[in-house]
Amino acid sequence: MSQKTWGGRFTVSTDKRVELFTESISFDQRLYKHDIRASQAHARMLGEVGLLTNDEAKKICEALNEIGETIEAGKMEFRIELEDIHTHIERALIERLGDLGRKLHTGRSRNDQVVTDVKLWTREAIDQLDKDLAEVQKAFLVLAEKSKDLVLPGYTHMQRAQPILAAHYCLAYVEKFQRDRDRLQDCRKRVNILPLGAAALAGTSLPIDRHSVAAQLEFAEVARNSLDVSSDRDFTLEFLYCLSNIAIHLSSWAEEWIFWASTEFDFLILPDAFCTGSSIMPHKKNPDVLELTRGKTGRVIGHLQHMFITLKGLPMAYNRDLQEDKPALFDSFDTVSLSLQVAAPMIVETLFKADRITARLEDGFLDATTLMEYFISKGVPMRSAHEAIGNLVRECESRKCRLAELPVEKFEDILPGHGPGVFALLGVQKSLTSFRSYGSTSPTEVQKQLDYWNELFQAPVESKPETSAKLKKRKKK
Repeated sequence: MSQKTWGGRFTVSTDKRVELFTESISFDQRLYKHDIRASQAHARMLGEVGLLTNDEAKKICEALNEIGETIEAGKMEFRIELEDIHTHIERALIERLGDLGRKLHTGRSRNDQVVTDVKLWTREAIDQLDKDLAEVQKAFLVLAEKSKDLVLPGYTHMQRAQPILAAHYCLAYVEKFQRDRDRLQDCRKRVNILPLGAAALAGTSLPIDRHSVAAQLEFAEVARNSLDVSSDRDFTLEFLYCLSNIAIHLSSWAEEWIFWASTEFDFLILPDAFCTGSSIMPHKKNPDVLELTRGKTGRVIGHLQHMFITLKGLPMAYNRDLQEDKPALFDSFDTVSLSLQVAAPMIVETLFKADRITARLEDGFLDATTLMEYFISKGVPMRSAHEAIGNLVRECESRKCRLAELPVEKFEDILPGHGPGVFALLGVQKSLTSFRSYGSTSPTEVQKQLDYWNELFQAPVESKPETSAKLKKRKKK
């Protein structure tokens, strides 16, 4: 009998070069647990509907467990001629059970089998990423608490703009990574729809029970259209987009800290365990982890573009091009997950150079916008106040002084009778206390946000909204 799952129609063996060109075992072997789990659910369902006896289904499930243990122990020989992990497992099953093993594929196609395994893997990957992201968020909260009273210069266009609390800065990344977690959970809803049972493209004439399989595998829904299932890789695009967005946030953070750790900024002390040295310059402490985090972003975004191009011209239903989804998915996940796992401890162990930052904090007119808003609050039109403060800054530059060092007459010229009042808010520390809007860098507002996030991370994890029991109740409605 042919070693191929499809060999009966052919009269000659597959060219070895074709086998090498078409194999996927080199990368899809990591799906073995998911293939075994889905196959066991399928076998139990076949027993429930009478296409297998209950004893036959039990024997298949037990044999699949043994195969899984063999793979786990590294004792299965992976062979190019068997193409993929699914064929390897099926062939091993047939070797153990003979004709009974050949019955497992009843009522399913390789098309719906593979996409089910990929969805099971993607669901687990999303759950792992959610944990990884939460650890990075908690790391930023630790850094925020350690540096709660520190004031940083905030930047736009890489120029000093306004003062911000270091905790406010850290919480900005907590927010970014929360949006990443939210996107992943929304993506998970569309991943969590069972494809198995769509068969090749049109379904099957056999009396299978797809809702039973969905309940066993904890899918929230069953895909409604078999033709759509065979061609659908929307979920891979969505997941790759989520991964790309996480990578961009990590890259932005890495870029910032590379600058901030330089002698020119001198804002940070990066932990030695997350840096490397130079082979020729003994004084160097290089932020290689941050640089690689930034550099690996291109790989992740590239995989997203790869999938867009793969899918853009495919007719329904299944095409072998779809085999190319897995290298993109696997590498993107591995890259982002490892980047997050190395980021969290690095963030916790990093220190702000408070003395160095504070020594230069008054440079750059960080209080100028607050001064403008003071005049606005006294009735000066916004554009007039903006121009007036711009003129004062220019004068400070010519005098080589700060706004607080200008004579009171300069402020009286803008708004007579209110000149002396400006000195109550000039200077970075005074300026900072002037903020009051919700979500601002006001110490009071920042403390509210710190309390919110700390409480959130101490709360118990909510249970999943859809359970197998609920699915069974909805069965065949």
